[in-house]
Amino acid sequence: MKRLIIHGDPGIRKEAVIEVDGEEYVCFGIARQGDWHGPDEVQLWCTVGSEDERETFAKREFIPMHMDVIDVDAAAVEVKSEKSDLAV
Repeated sequence: MKRLIIHGDPGIRKEAVIEVDGEEYVCFGIARQGDWHGPDEVQLWCTVGSEDERETFAKREFIPMHMDVIDVDAAAVEVKSEKSDLAV
């Protein structure tokens, strides 16, 4: 599981499937930063991982401050699925 910081908004929501640097990730949670105060463009702080790590995320069996961080621009994110079927 990793923390992915996306500069800009590629149009994804929770449960989106994305590809970054050739690796496919599922977005378990997304926090949108910078809408009101902050950088010129928004930042999406996503908790991402493989489908196998979904239960680990659901049970909170991880330490957020110890996760690896990936920092990319929105153009570097390939969106495979914007959201799950149940996302509103």
